Amino acid sequence: MSTFSRAPRPSAFFVSAGRAFTALALALAPGFAMAAAPAAPAAAGQIIPLPLNPVIPASQRACALKTASGLGYTVLKPADGAKPTKDDFVLVNYIGYIAATGAVFDQGMQAAFPVGGVIPGFSEGLQLLPQGAIYRLCVPSAQGYGAQGAGDIPANADLVFQVELVDHKSAAEVEAMRKAAQAQQGAPGAAAAPQP
Repeated sequence: MSTFSRAPRPSAFFVSAGRAFTALALALAPGFAMAAAPAAPAAAGQIIPLPLNPVIPASQRACALKTASGLGYTVLKPADGAKPTKDDFVLVNYIGYIAATGAVFDQGMQAAFPVGGVIPGFSEGLQLLPQGAIYRLCVPSAQGYGAQGAGDIPANADLVFQVELVDHKSAAEVEAMRKAAQAQQGAPGAAAAPQP
């Protein structure tokens, strides 16, 4: 589930599980002897420091244009494809980050969801994108999570998304695809032949 959806993120479980495991490791550490692995020489510059917390530079946190609602946007890669409506479903590649700090809070490749099922600013922005385009969307806090925040997103945080619209389908097209897939699964001959 994407961070920018209206539902809370499931990552709270992993955070609390991680804390419990850390506490367990610290409790066992004094009496727990581990054989040290032979040290291999580290190649300078080859080890990626953990945890991986990407930060987007300030130059990529601003938008050049604004809609009447206050949503900011910048066209990074123009396209002439069709644009989705609020009732459509989209397939996107995206990265979401905090405008003030550049800290990445979510990203996805080939993510599919309904245009009307995400925060208002993201939904409005998706409807600006022609298929094949890449836009930067600057979502004011009031069109995002507002005073409540969500997961890694603090209260009253303005958000930025880089979004590529890979494809979109109407609700009727998605339903037809679903029915065709069900029919194909239930069609005679679709089941595997019994093995002798």
